Amino acid sequence: MPAVFLKDRALIRVSGADAEAFLHNLITTDVVSLCASEARPGALLTPQGKILFDFMIWRDGADFIIETDTGQQDALLKRLAIYKLRAAVTLEPDKDQGVTVSWDEQAAEGVADSRFAKAGGVLIRRGGNHGAADAMLYDALRAEHGVAISGRDFTLQDAFPHDVLLDLNGGLSFRKGCYVGQEVVSRMQHRGTARRRVVSVSADAELPATGTEITAAGKPLGALGTVIGSNGLAIVRIDRAGEAIANGIPLLAGETTVSLRLPPWSGLTFPAVANEVSA
Repeated sequence: MPAVFLKDRALIRVSGADAEAFLHNLITTDVVSLCASEARPGALLTPQGKILFDFMIWRDGADFIIETDTGQQDALLKRLAIYKLRAAVTLEPDKDQGVTVSWDEQAAEGVADSRFAKAGGVLIRRGGNHGAADAMLYDALRAEHGVAISGRDFTLQDAFPHDVLLDLNGGLSFRKGCYVGQEVVSRMQHRGTARRRVVSVSADAELPATGTEITAAGKPLGALGTVIGSNGLAIVRIDRAGEAIANGIPLLAGETTVSLRLPPWSGLTFPAVANEVSA
C-alpha cells in the first residue's frame, strides 16, 4: 500500500453550530450531503465564477476539515472570515500538519477521496505524517486519473470549475441554492459551453517542462501541468484537440509528439469539429 506524505498541504478546521450552513451557502461543494467517510473537492469562487481557492473538504465529527495548499491557508482563512459575519463559526488552523494519502487499501484510516472513487479506485486522505513513499507516485496517480491541482496544473483566478472537472468529480453542486459565482457556472452547465478540460498526456519520450505549450498545426490548445517522465496532465481546448485528432494533425508539446486522453470516468469525448463541445 503506497502511503505518501504531502508536506505542502495544510488543514483548516471549521467548527460551530452554523458551520454546515455557512460552508454550504459559500463554496461549490454540496456540504449537506457529505457523508462522514468521504472527502470531496471544492472551491471558493470569484463573483465571475473562477476558482479563487481550491481544496478538499470532509467531516470530522461535528466539525469540517478543509485541506488546501500550504501557500493558500492564511489567505483562505482570511477570506472565509470575511463571510462569517455573525454566524456561530470558528475558523482556525488544525493541529495536524500536512496530509498523508494512501491507496490500494480499503481499510486504511481516514476519508475516501471522491475524485479517485469516480475512477473506480480507493485513495484515503488523513491529516499528519503517516507515509514515506515518493510523492511522485501520487503525482503519477493523479496524471493517470485526471486529477488536477492548483499551482501544478492551473493558476488560481484563471480557471473555471468545469476546466478542472469539478462538475463531474463531486466538487460542484447544481442542486443547492446560491453561492459565490454560482450564476456563471450554472450558465456554463446549461449552455454546454465548457471547452477547456483536464486531459492525461503521454509521449514516447520524456515530456518537456511544466508550462510548455501544446499545439496542433501551430494553434495553441493548452499547456502542460504536472509532468512525470513521459506522462502528465494538461488543461486543453478539447474542441480544438478533437478537430486535430479527427484530421490526423499531430499534437505537440514543444517539439515532442504527444497523445491526449480524456479521463474515461468523466464520460467526455473529443468533439470532431471545433464548434462542437462535449458537455
